[in-house]
This record gives sequence, C-alpha cells and structure tokens, in this order.
Amino acid sequence: MKWRMKKNKSNLKMKGGLIMKIVFMGTPEFASTALQALIDDGQEIALVLSQPDKPKGRGYKVEESEVKRLALENNIEVITPTTLKDVSVHEKLKSVGADLFIVAAYGKILPKAILDIPHMGCINIHASLLPALRGAAPINRAIMEGHCKGGITIMYMDEGLDTGDIILQEEMDIPPDMTAGEYHDKMALLGGKAIIKFLRLAENGNIPRCVQDCSVATYAKKIEKNDCYIDFSLTAKQTLNQIRGLSPYPCGYTFLCDKRIKIFAARLGNGSGKARSILSAGIDGIEVACSEGSILITELCPEGKGRMTAENYLRGNKTEIGTCFNG
Repeated sequence: MKWRMKKNKSNLKMKGGLIMKIVFMGTPEFASTALQALIDDGQEIALVLSQPDKPKGRGYKVEESEVKRLALENNIEVITPTTLKDVSVHEKLKSVGADLFIVAAYGKILPKAILDIPHMGCINIHASLLPALRGAAPINRAIMEGHCKGGITIMYMDEGLDTGDIILQEEMDIPPDMTAGEYHDKMALLGGKAIIKFLRLAENGNIPRCVQDCSVATYAKKIEKNDCYIDFSLTAKQTLNQIRGLSPYPCGYTFLCDKRIKIFAARLGNGSGKARSILSAGIDGIEVACSEGSILITELCPEGKGRMTAENYLRGNKTEIGTCFNG
C-alpha cells in the first residue's frame, strides 16, 4: 500500500525525518514509553486519549494514568472518554486533522467510525509476535507459557482483536529467569524503537503489509484472580513460569498455615516429594515439592507485611519440614 500524505503544516521536514500530526491512545507505562519516544522524535502529538482517572493503592487515591501524566507534562491536550461510541468524541478526533492514530495498550476497542478517521490509518503497538498472543495480557502470558522468544508487532488496526495486517516485528529473547516485570520494561523500550522505525518507513510512502495467518493464532486472556493462585499441582517448571509471569504484578499467591503469601521470586529446586510439601527451609529459600520436581521460593510477601527474602521470613516464622502449602 502506498500512502499519499495530505499536504498540511504537520508534514514538515526535520533532521530526524518527517513530522506527522498524531493522535496517541494509551494508558499504562508500556504506552507512555512509546509516547515519550514519539515526543523525543519531534512528532506533533495533537491529542492524547487515555483511560479515565482511577483509584489505586491501599488508600484508593484517584490517580492519572502514566500516559495522561506524561502528556500533561508536555502540554499536550488529553481527553479521557468513558466510551468511544459518543459522537462528540468522533467529532473531536476528526477536528484534529491527524495523519494517523497510534494506539498502545489503550484498554478500549476502537469502533469502525474511529478507525476510518485518519487518512493514514490506525496503527497499534502490540506486545507479542502476532498472530501469537492476541489479546489483553501478552506480556504475562508469554512468561507463564514458557516462551523463549517474544517481541513487538506494529500493525494496522481493524475491527477484530489484534487481527490487522502486520507492518513490522522486532524480536527479543526471553531468558528463563526473566519476570513479567523485567520483560515488560524491555518490551516497552522495544515498542518505542519499533514505532519510530515505522515512521521512518512511512516517509518513503511504501509500508510492508503482511496478512496474519489466523489458523495459528493464540490468545492472551486477561489475567484473572484464579490465574494467580499457586497450588503447586503443576510441574516445577510450569509453577516457576506461573510465578515469573505474575511478578511483580498482579503477583502469584498461595496459603501457608491459613495465611496468604505472595510469591515474587523463585527458582528450580533439586528435590522431589509430595506436591505442596516443604522439603527444606534455610538461607537459600523455601523448597516446595511440585507434581514433578521442586521450586525454591526466594522472595515473598506474607499477609500484612512487605516484600522480603525467604531468609528474612524464616527468621520470624517457624517453618517445619513436611508442612504443606494450601493444606
């Protein structure tokens, strides 16, 4: 597909390339990293859409999203509509006269009426190598499923769930000890680099376009509370992947002596025994048997306490060998 850009004052040449007028849609830190990359590249961010302010933390203090905060710091207009079906939102987006819309972890599905507004289309920064892991939680699910490779997809948006044509992809390895939080930070930076690479390609007016093979698509469902429950009934490797994929947020949890414990970090152990039972407890951590093999819990958060090493936990909590988690 060859784009023919409208000739307007936004299409100015600068040292880094062509300046485009952009509407950006995003909400969390992953998206704010991409927005920062666009700002640093000198692009004209005419408008930002983000999710409405929400209460967060123990005190339920109402806070702005990371994207909204960054936009306001850079004097960019922000709107936070509760719905995208409102005609007034459509009119606002049309009035901007943007070349394209860029979306990253916005949290709302764009209706066709909005997808059709920008003459260069709506472009999404998705945190997986599509068609793998379409959906809401590709970063967590990649780790939970034990993927060894991940990456970013820059794609055209359509009315489906991450089904649009692929423009470009950037890959990265996922080390076996990487947590979802660490992967998120690497992917956020990769997403920022990838969207700038897309803009450089756009200057030539000839963008790659590859139809996704839907027959091999997989889905990354939203993380629910039951996904976070660790009962050690899986193999050691699967249990470790579950812990890594939920750390640091929303964080996997279990119960010991009827008290809830969050598990932030673990590694594979060397022992075996009855699933859920404690095999050892010491300076190296708390070793727990799984259905096959064992894991060594190294960082946790007891109920009503802060995050700590397993060693510090054991100093104040007697833990007998043979005691079972979730028992």
